[in-house]
Amino acid sequence: MESPLSAPAAECTSLLNPSVLNLVFSFVILFGILVSYLPQHIRIISRGTSEGISPLFLLLGVTSGTCAFLNILILSWGVLGCCSKGIGPFNCFAASMGVAQVGTQWLCFAIILALYLIFLPQPTGIPGGPQPATKKTAVAVSIGSIVHLAAMGAITLYLGALKGAPEDGAGDDPTRALHPSAALVNWANFLGVQSTVLASIQYIPQLFTTWRLKHVGSLSIPMMCIQTPGSFVWAISLATREGTRWSSWATYVVTGCLQGALLAMCITWEIADRKARRKAEVVAEAVAARGQGERQPLLQAQRTGEQE
Repeated sequence: MESPLSAPAAECTSLLNPSVLNLVFSFVILFGILVSYLPQHIRIISRGTSEGISPLFLLLGVTSGTCAFLNILILSWGVLGCCSKGIGPFNCFAASMGVAQVGTQWLCFAIILALYLIFLPQPTGIPGGPQPATKKTAVAVSIGSIVHLAAMGAITLYLGALKGAPEDGAGDDPTRALHPSAALVNWANFLGVQSTVLASIQYIPQLFTTWRLKHVGSLSIPMMCIQTPGSFVWAISLATREGTRWSSWATYVVTGCLQGALLAMCITWEIADRKARRKAEVVAEAVAARGQGERQPLLQAQRTGEQE
């Protein structure tokens, strides 16, 4: 006979039989997040510069990711709490996939910021042309991201430390799952709204930077091709997960729309760049052919003179 302490909590029974299809779908999304960021990381490293990437875009992206991660972590508090209430390791793993996805996305974007610091764009040297951000700006962006993480994390820990057991006294019952307090849920919703607002304005400086440069720079088009539709798929996945609210998935709908606009702009400039390069190659070939044609009679005359 199962002891009360080992039996799953009543509110955790819905996690005992996770859908295999949903679990596979969650794995695909998690793998897709990792794969989608690799082209961007590789492009910066291979080019040896982060030219064309806006530091303000990175600041807003990292802080938005911080808020999104803390939001889903708080709202999944009860679900994650079931891990110690007898649902088993596999069910616990399946229930925590949403948190793992958002955390992975946040970490991958933070790596772009780290690469930006390592491969700072160099001045173009073109008088009156657009100049990249200075090292001081890059360091300020990094410090701002760390300060924001520390502040949001400290407030979350403080509110989490407050007595927040459910109204029915479940917090004193070891066989019941502890849910976040009302204050913590309100804070999570605020973080979700903050994340959505930051994500909404995140792409504005990057759109402006790309428009001003008139070329893609170190931005990765393959990454955006994967992430733009993937954002909507991910939003649907989060919306169907237990414990999440609209504030957990709204961010990814907004970012999907704005990233789609950036992708369209980058494709436009990339096509224009390729046409310009092709035209320059044709002109160079024509000039080379003309020069060779002018040298041919001289060579023939020289050979004739040598034969005489």
